[in-house]
Amino acid sequence: MRGRRLAAVLGAAALMVGGGAVLAAPAQAATAVDFQTHCIPPAVAGLPPIDGVSNATVSVAPANPKVGDTVTVTYTLTKAAASNPTDIALPADVVTPRANVVLGGVQTGAVAVTGPKSNPPIPGKGSFPPLVMTGTFVVTAPGAITLSPGDYTIHTSYILELDTVCTVTDGPAPVSETVTASPATTPNPRTLALGSAQGDPGTAVAVTGGHFTAGATVTVLAIAGSNPTADMTSATADAQGGFTASLVVNDLATTGIVAFEGASYDPATAAGPAAYKVNDNTPIPPGSQKLNASVTAGTLSMTQAGDTVEMTPVNFGDGGASTGALQTVTVKDFRGGAAGWSLTGAVTDFKGPGGAAIGADKLSWTPSCTAKAGSLSVCAAGSPGAVGTAGATLATTPNGTVTGGEFTADAGLSLNVPAYSGPGTYSGVLTLTLT
Repeated sequence: MRGRRLAAVLGAAALMVGGGAVLAAPAQAATAVDFQTHCIPPAVAGLPPIDGVSNATVSVAPANPKVGDTVTVTYTLTKAAASNPTDIALPADVVTPRANVVLGGVQTGAVAVTGPKSNPPIPGKGSFPPLVMTGTFVVTAPGAITLSPGDYTIHTSYILELDTVCTVTDGPAPVSETVTASPATTPNPRTLALGSAQGDPGTAVAVTGGHFTAGATVTVLAIAGSNPTADMTSATADAQGGFTASLVVNDLATTGIVAFEGASYDPATAAGPAAYKVNDNTPIPPGSQKLNASVTAGTLSMTQAGDTVEMTPVNFGDGGASTGALQTVTVKDFRGGAAGWSLTGAVTDFKGPGGAAIGADKLSWTPSCTAKAGSLSVCAAGSPGAVGTAGATLATTPNGTVTGGEFTADAGLSLNVPAYSGPGTYSGVLTLTLT
């Protein structure tokens, strides 16, 4: 398959005071839990400490991560033990929450979460509205990971900069969410190559493979769609996992050749299929005419709706999520073979004013993919999480008997801007590669 690349420039909007609110993507349902908190109002309010009950939920996405995946954590403080510490009504968009989510089980520690400056007006001494905060962590071990709401701080920016600090008493708080992480998926490294892509019946085709288990018996098999034919041979992998074989192919229905270890063919661990065609040279009876109609194979290609993404601004001093949407990518697979495709993306650091930069690891996405009606392949979106310089999968289609179709791939984007990043525009380049 031939790789193709498109570069999309992600232009993060200028960081400015009074930026728009950031809306978090919906997360899976989690258990709302009550927990005792000890809150210290700002000294200027002249109020004593407040001991009361807080209520919160913690949710995650993706719900079934693997080791190495980046998990987005959403902490929703539905009821704070403290309230507006002053008699002055607070206008909209002056409250900024931050908190910790406590991890337990196979992975321990705390995840820092922050929320946007987004709130309705709050009366003097009135209750704080529900506050939503997000953050991320990377899964380091397989097994059950528990998540509990931790300490939180409610910052108000109106006339004065005031903090109400609330800590969990008799902690940790009850578990709100449990996620079970699976081991990291090991890519199948096995490869297969043919000496020719077609031949007459009875012709021997040279087959080479690599990255098999040293010393393993490798079965080389011709297939017709997803069905085995009677044409097969075997070889022994050398100390480096490579092999060579000569397979005589007779079946006119043959569409490809595969190689595998073990007693039976498993597409997940086999190499191939490599496309192969048997020429039909059956003699034509006297007085007959052979009619040949052909379908010309096309290419694997992609286009994008645009090359710039303007992301939402965040406020200087607060930082948080600058969000946007990837320009829609359209993939057309008109090859007509058995191979699927993979669309991946990798991003550079975001360069800002005066040599400032925001790391590529701060960009995460939530991919989606849709197949056009009538397409032969099923499109699967990549996992939500960080993109980074190493890259991540946006969408894929699997190998199959016959593959092809038209597909659109999209992604919600979120750049985690550190607090007090210098005002200005930060830009990075996201390169998409189709193979």
